[in-house]
Amino acid sequence: MVFDAIMRERSVTRAGQRLGLSQPAMSHALTRLRHMLKDELFVRSPDGMTPTPRAEQLATPIRIALDGLQQSLEPDQFDPSKATTTFSIAVDNYAAIVLVAPIAAYVARTAPGVRLDFRPSGTLDILEQLDRNELHLAIGPSAAQGERFSRRRLLQDQFVVVHRKGHPAAKAREFSTEKLATLPQLEISSARFGPDFIENGPARSKPPQGAAMRAPFLAAAQILSTSDLVSVLPLNVAKSMTRSHHLVFRRLSRSPKPIEAAMIWLRRLDNQPAHAWLRDVISRVTSEVRDS
Repeated sequence: MVFDAIMRERSVTRAGQRLGLSQPAMSHALTRLRHMLKDELFVRSPDGMTPTPRAEQLATPIRIALDGLQQSLEPDQFDPSKATTTFSIAVDNYAAIVLVAPIAAYVARTAPGVRLDFRPSGTLDILEQLDRNELHLAIGPSAAQGERFSRRRLLQDQFVVVHRKGHPAAKAREFSTEKLATLPQLEISSARFGPDFIENGPARSKPPQGAAMRAPFLAAAQILSTSDLVSVLPLNVAKSMTRSHHLVFRRLSRSPKPIEAAMIWLRRLDNQPAHAWLRDVISRVTSEVRDS
């Protein structure tokens, strides 16, 4: 447990706080570990306690062993109404916009003692943190490889064009890709969806005009509602924006490849009751979003 805590925190002091041990007790335990394993394990650096190659090699097996012990001590049933636990979930921009709020609302209603820790996946090494049990699962593109991971597809979302109500170019119910290529577009700088469609889609005969502006997603709705810029966004993102701003969306006459959201977790947690409940909640909420 001392080794795992230092591996997570990269600090003897913070690791001691995690375990409820004093710094001298942690230092003595680390000394015994170094003697027993005949390796320094952790070396002080400007970034904290940096693990040696031997420590890196030990990290995952120790984490798996501790997880197995923890799971064996947990009850066979998970009662969400009485549970007091925290789930750490990595989400990409799409999941943050479309799924986080309904998931949070569902959990607040059914499991008031459960805390959700949503983390932006763009800043994380997802697979490493899943392996170390620092994340319970991740929602985003299904890029994880390897037998140790389980995966469930949640959503496939088509792209649409979002623009202000009364936009002069939006008289038709659908946008052709050729028409779209002639319009000034807003590119979302903080999200990885939409901008590559025109270049990679089926209508490549006409080169795109290119983005007239780049802005974070938080500013996008206000910009679109007060200008003649348009933006290519996933349908559920567009629905979220049109509910709160003077915006509408139009279908594309030829659809690009849809965006996909999947749920990824460690296969060894498949039958863990609390984790199975969390996955069921996310799947149920996603079905409601898909059917809305």
